[in-house]
Amino acid sequence: MDILDKTDLQILRILQTNSRLTTKEVASRVHLSTTPVFERIKRLENEGYIRKYVAVLDAGKLNRGFVAYCCVKLLRFNRSVALDFTRMVKDIPEVTECYNITGEYDYMLKVLAPDMKYYQEFIINVLGTMDTLGSVTSMFVMDEVKHDYGIPL
Repeated sequence: MDILDKTDLQILRILQTNSRLTTKEVASRVHLSTTPVFERIKRLENEGYIRKYVAVLDAGKLNRGFVAYCCVKLLRFNRSVALDFTRMVKDIPEVTECYNITGEYDYMLKVLAPDMKYYQEFIINVLGTMDTLGSVTSMFVMDEVKHDYGIPL
């Protein structure tokens, strides 16, 4: 891994907060001219520190504000089963995050849905059709207290 200097980290902090800033605006905030900041941003992108730029949407306004965390235990766990499960999960639009975890469960999914009824149908008609599924435990978000998109730098 390349070593990031203080200016690189400052640029990353700025872009995490608002990636729509122009290179000129970022340069002004880090007290450099536009060209070196442009080159630094391109390097950070090319080296994978900046993976992509996205717009953060309001799930509630888009009728996807019902958030469930779904813990999945597979019937058995081996390389083939894990690859099949992750391949299927990647194609499910309601699943916005999926983590292979330690402990009692094999995976934890974050699922966005319009409401409880939709989530129930999702469990039965989507996850429930997977042959490798052993059990599912769901937890529902009552209130979002904190949701930071950035990485502390």
